Amino acid sequence: MTCRSSRAEFSLTHMLDQPRSGRVFFEEVIRENLDIGRPDSVGLIFNRQIRRRGKNPTPSRFRTRVLTAGVTPSLHVDYKHSKIKQYHKEGRALRTETTINDTGDFNIGRRLCNLPALREVGFSANRRLLDVERLTHDPAIGDGVITAVTTPAVVGTQRASALPFGTPRTHALLAALLVFGLLPVGFRNRDLRAHLAPLLGLDPALMTAGRMSYELRRLRLHGLIERIPSTHRYRLTDHGLATAIFFTRAHARLIRPALAELADPDPPPTGPIRTAFNKLNAQIDRAAQHAHLAA
Repeated sequence: MTCRSSRAEFSLTHMLDQPRSGRVFFEEVIRENLDIGRPDSVGLIFNRQIRRRGKNPTPSRFRTRVLTAGVTPSLHVDYKHSKIKQYHKEGRALRTETTINDTGDFNIGRRLCNLPALREVGFSANRRLLDVERLTHDPAIGDGVITAVTTPAVVGTQRASALPFGTPRTHALLAALLVFGLLPVGFRNRDLRAHLAPLLGLDPALMTAGRMSYELRRLRLHGLIERIPSTHRYRLTDHGLATAIFFTRAHARLIRPALAELADPDPPPTGPIRTAFNKLNAQIDRAAQHAHLAA
């Protein structure tokens, strides 16, 4: 906390256990909370009643701004003469700062005896902003799941290769796991092999049990399947079911058809992806010409 004359600043710094995911989290916070500057949201953060109509409307402007210095964005929320600034500090922490430039905004005097009351306002505003932001999904969780699946897994002394998103082998394996007949009572090595081989264009008789054991080990160490105790059968975990469904659907229903439309040498003129992509290219070309970068 710092204080000089009638200005006071109250800050909270949350260190991140995984700095690389901090920027992902903060940019998602910005994307999901650009409406914090609405009067009802500002009132929630500062715990003040906002009157937009009537004889005595609250005189002020309420707004949210995103500023970029270099490549590090910061979120600014304005309330009367006070503001909150939030940014990703030094790539390792989430910094939240409330600056009160006029104590009268909160019906508090300027004398030092009022500092405890001012402190309560400042730190409460910081905490309320963080509470509002916590209502959104934490993208760092999703980033961690993607990394865990698509990079090699190490469990104790055991190691398993990655399941790279987009490769035919990975998607065939995940699609085979979702065959309904395998879900109710689990599956054995040969059960999964009978469904996986055709998806890879192979004859099940030519896929060895050893190769299938390798795939089962990969799935188990990545936490997608687990062995049923006292049996040679496996079953999908909750995490494995959700991951397999999302990966296969995203690949089959979003990425593959969208890329097919973009790569089609004779695409339909009204395709939504192609139309949006053409607009993006046109804007990039205009910007390049404006900056005298065009060849």
